[in-house]
Amino acid sequence: METDTHVYLFATCVVDLFSPQSGLDAVEVLEALGVTVAFPRDQTCCGQPAYTTGFADDARRVAAAQLDLFPQPWPIVVPSGSCGGMLRHHWPRLFADDPQRLAQAEALAARTVEFCDFVDTRLAASQVADTTPVRLALHTSCTARRELATHLAGRRLLAKLPGVELLEPEHEAECCGFGGTFAIKHPEISAAMTEDKLDALQASGCAQFVSADCGCLLNLNGALERRPTTLRGLHIASFLRSRLATRGAEQRR
Repeated sequence: METDTHVYLFATCVVDLFSPQSGLDAVEVLEALGVTVAFPRDQTCCGQPAYTTGFADDARRVAAAQLDLFPQPWPIVVPSGSCGGMLRHHWPRLFADDPQRLAQAEALAARTVEFCDFVDTRLAASQVADTTPVRLALHTSCTARRELATHLAGRRLLAKLPGVELLEPEHEAECCGFGGTFAIKHPEISAAMTEDKLDALQASGCAQFVSADCGCLLNLNGALERRPTTLRGLHIASFLRSRLATRGAEQRR
């Protein structure tokens, strides 16, 4: 089996629990690009909530339970820049004192790629079926920007789609206020940051915004429910699925 035609999907716990359709859409997009997707059923969380809150031992146990789930030398595609950053940069740090596990974590980290980064290198404009004009904004989580620079891949990817006008809201690089446990520990600050982000998105004139991080989407869409607007965010995999000639898109038309 060729490593460039097979991948693992690390779906993330947020996708699994709150937005499973995003994961299914990611699979459809990858398959439309000629990639066979394997999904290890025992995968769970990347351990980021525990790790960023200071519970490294708990995060290590979560990561250790999954190191053996990806035995083939295939890319591990993650539909979340923050979770991808955890696998690539922080899983090796968790096993610094365990040479055997460290070697596994480093090998896994080297194969980890964020969804936009992977799709960007394979998608051609000719594969786009829906070219309906739409004014779109891209929101990239602050962790994804900082650790994987996935906003660059996201911009390149959306620029390939005919009919998509990509807008850049003010303060685009600022955090949406989610930050996982940050939103729980500092709810007033988190809420203020969220409102600032939504003000900027609405002022941009976009009809919709997309993101590759479901945590941000949960936060922003939840706050939008309290506003008199139809503006909503969508995972970029779901947006791509709606524009490409995938089997699922054809069935839903």
